[in-house]
Amino acid sequence: LYIYFLGGIHLEKLVITGGTPLKGEVKISGAKNAAVAILPATLLINGVCTISNLPNISDVKIYCEILESLGAKISWNNPNEITIDTTNITSTDAPLDLTRKFRASYYIIGSLLGRKGSVKVGMPGGCKLGARPIDQHIKGFEALGASVTVGQGNICATAKKLTGTSIYMDITSVGATINIILASVLAEGTTIIDNAAKEPHIVDVANFLNTMGADIRGAGTDTIKINGVKELVGNATYSIVPDQIEAGTFMVAAVASKGDITLKNCITKHLESITAKIIEVGGIVEDFGDSIRVYCKKRPHKANIKTLPYPGFPTDMQSQMGVILSIAEGTSIINESIWESRFQYTEELNKMGAKITAQGKTAIFEGVNELNGAPVYASDLRAGAALIVAGIVAKGTTEIYNLEYIDRGYENIEEKFRNLGAKIIRVNDDEKEEYTC
Repeated sequence: LYIYFLGGIHLEKLVITGGTPLKGEVKISGAKNAAVAILPATLLINGVCTISNLPNISDVKIYCEILESLGAKISWNNPNEITIDTTNITSTDAPLDLTRKFRASYYIIGSLLGRKGSVKVGMPGGCKLGARPIDQHIKGFEALGASVTVGQGNICATAKKLTGTSIYMDITSVGATINIILASVLAEGTTIIDNAAKEPHIVDVANFLNTMGADIRGAGTDTIKINGVKELVGNATYSIVPDQIEAGTFMVAAVASKGDITLKNCITKHLESITAKIIEVGGIVEDFGDSIRVYCKKRPHKANIKTLPYPGFPTDMQSQMGVILSIAEGTSIINESIWESRFQYTEELNKMGAKITAQGKTAIFEGVNELNGAPVYASDLRAGAALIVAGIVAKGTTEIYNLEYIDRGYENIEEKFRNLGAKIIRVNDDEKEEYTC
């Protein structure tokens, strides 16, 4: 008797049994969007620095691999703190197999261009949210005096000398704002960025660089001024800001599940646009400055949402809010003004019984009484978080696949939800065909 196992497919999935109101406390991790900009910013330092409150997520681990491939020496002090020595950067060629795994790999361009005057980076990857051009990044680098070429899957930039200048952003771009800051820190003279993005993680990057010896002023406003310095020496410890999107995700989960959650380690000022919508749909919010309590005991109300750059409602929260609107009383509308392909998650919610019509950058949500568990697939990072919330409030069992998206931006997410009472486990789903002869 011979037994053969053919076509074995090894998949991880989250299995959620829904219907449990979430209750308790959750500690919010460091901001993913800040971490993936601060890590490449360390390349500008001719010395050693320590970064704490670092989220232990796959994007951070991949970034550490990239930094080590460039010559950095990294020591993990604990799961959320590292010490980085970037004194001896031995390469300016970042590996394509790593940079293609996530979007924020393009920050290496600004950092190495500023520190070494030369860089070659594989085209960045990340979530498929529609067209994500980097023309504003290139415009900024060229204005500073760099020569940039794009081709054969790579971005190459060189500069004999970077010189400060005035740069007007044609669109408000978070990534381009950060990248131009990185390239300008060691440039000669003063750089002024007008129509700059104002997100909290831009302020965090500027604060980090200033701690290491930079001279950046106005971060958090639409005009940022960078006075070039000769060197960043480091020898300091910096704690990353709490993650506003993770906080918002748990706020949504409290309302959707008719639960009661207190979020620890958060900056409530960063959550104002999210808090406003949570209150509008019927949630109750108690603000304690560095923590926030959100609870709800009734079916949520309808609401209309338009995503906007900070301080407007964040695009990274619209899929999570979409779960609330899918079970809200009445008809709601979301207008997505940032990414044209951000409504892919609505197809998965419809598999669970939602009634959502999405076309272009608009989605109409006709609230239903309940969702039902189903096998669903995350199409991007935030869609994955939304499906977890949907599974928690749905009747029956939900299986969520494509967990690699979720792991990119949420630290120990199933453990955090489990501690709030959710019935959620991560399992391996092995599909095998068995033959005998």
